[in-house]
Amino acid sequence: MNTGPLSGVRILDLSSVVMGPYATQVLGDLGADVIKVESPAGDNMRAVGPMRNAGMGHLYLHLNRNKRSIVLDLKTEAGREACLKLAENCDALLYNIRPQAMARLGLSYEAVSARNPRLVYIGAYGFSEAGPYAGRPAYDDLIQGQTGIADLFRQQSGDVPRYAPLTLADRAVGLHVAIALVSAVLDARARGSGQSVEIPMFEGMAHMVLGDHLGGATFEPPLGSTGYARLLAAHRRPYATADGYLCLLIYNDKHWRNFFALIGRPELEQDPRFSSHTARARHIDEAYAFVAEIMRTRSSDEWLAALTQADIPAAHLYSVDDLIHDTHLQSTGFIHELDHPTEGKLRTTAPLGRYERTPTTIRRPAPRLGEHSREILREAGCTDTEIDALIAARATQEVRST
Repeated sequence: MNTGPLSGVRILDLSSVVMGPYATQVLGDLGADVIKVESPAGDNMRAVGPMRNAGMGHLYLHLNRNKRSIVLDLKTEAGREACLKLAENCDALLYNIRPQAMARLGLSYEAVSARNPRLVYIGAYGFSEAGPYAGRPAYDDLIQGQTGIADLFRQQSGDVPRYAPLTLADRAVGLHVAIALVSAVLDARARGSGQSVEIPMFEGMAHMVLGDHLGGATFEPPLGSTGYARLLAAHRRPYATADGYLCLLIYNDKHWRNFFALIGRPELEQDPRFSSHTARARHIDEAYAFVAEIMRTRSSDEWLAALTQADIPAAHLYSVDDLIHDTHLQSTGFIHELDHPTEGKLRTTAPLGRYERTPTTIRRPAPRLGEHSREILREAGCTDTEIDALIAARATQEVRST
């Protein structure tokens, strides 16, 4: 039963890969009815393993729960018309190709809003159409590189540029897409008319990076170089202990005072390098290097017990396997198991957060390609004869047998 806070919101999702599907996964978890429109070949992420059955890769399964799948060949007149018919009863349409490509398909904002003036038409692609980078290819690796993230790793490590081992840009900007969609739907419901919205990846990640690292360039003229020194400190990493690693953040004056007492060096509180937050920021490399040297003298468990007693934030270093089996996540039900009708028992994450009056649920596992084509077309008013004709014309298809 759909009880989430977005119950009653219907989204026509023409996006694929990660950024758009992640946004609509979040919205689907919150109760929105997400209609996933796929080409006859299906979303590319269906092919990324591991998988038990073809077209049901692990990333696809996580990104596309709480959605229904319909196949529409938007390059055909019948497929385009079916898509417009679906849009008539939706609050929002999300796409992740350039607006010019949507126009060539006959699905421009003008064409869609003519059928549903209240619809929010939201484009989530690489670069704003208002600038010279419009139309450039945009993938997570490219955006991480072009927004300085890979170079920040180089600055911190003194080694080579690296990408964060996550689809960081896709997921971070995907949350912006979800927020923008809900905001615009609220506005459309209040005003009675929708609008076109653009959320580009490059600007989205630049927003995040510059928020931390504008540094001295915040001011005009600049008051120093760019960068946030604490985040770029070479020793800002898990600390090696006598038998492993520990994550530790000695941050405010109280933390440092307690740490100096813990190691038997209370006089260091008066050291001009460590005496205040501002002083430590100026000497952050020395401060972190000092801690790194001290941390090697005890085991991780010894340190964790002592640091906890001293009210200093610390935690064990986890692997992904450790995270899966974390006792807190297990006890809160965050690590969730479900039975998929074709893929068997699956492990996934629960919808984030707790809503007292409108609880969120995993109502639907990720769908097979075209699993709901007939169901969705019937809801749009198509008869079975009309649907059979669409299938015969290869404008749509029903679920493939497994």
